[in-house]
Amino acid sequence: MPHSFRLSQGRDLVTIMIIQGPHASAGSLGNDLLSHLQSLAHAAGRTLELCTCGGLRDFVARVRAVKPTTEFMLLDPGDLAQQVQVHPEAGLGDALDKLATPYIEVHDDSDAALEPRDSSHGAPVATIIINGDLATSYQIALGIALRQLDG
Repeated sequence: MPHSFRLSQGRDLVTIMIIQGPHASAGSLGNDLLSHLQSLAHAAGRTLELCTCGGLRDFVARVRAVKPTTEFMLLDPGDLAQQVQVHPEAGLGDALDKLATPYIEVHDDSDAALEPRDSSHGAPVATIIINGDLATSYQIALGIALRQLDG
C-alpha cells in the first residue's frame, strides 16, 4: 500500500506530487532533502506531496490514481526499473500513456531509467539522471516543474 507524506500545510491543493519507488537505503529521500524541496515549492506558491511505494503494483496504482488537482509529477521508480521491463503486464506503460499530468523522471543511476516511451502523450517532459546524486536530480527536476507551471 502506498505511503503518503504531506509536505504542504494548510492547503488541500496538490500541485506537485513525487511518486517514489523503493530505493536502497542510501538512495532514498531524506528529511533534509524533503524539507528543502518543500521550501522551494512553497516559495513558488506551490504545494508538494510525497507518495512512497513499496513495489511495482503500488507504483502503477499510484500513477493511475493521480488526483485532478495534481499539476505536475516527479516520477522516481527507484529500484523498480528492471521489474518494469520484465513485467510489462504490470501496466506502467499503459498508466503513463493515459496520464494527463505532465511528469519528469528522476533517477540517481542511468541503469534505473525507464525505457523510452514511443507515445508522445506518455513521454516525460524530461528525464533527469545525475549518477550517484539523487538530491541534485530532484532539485533540477523540481526547478523544471516550477518553471513549467509558472509559464
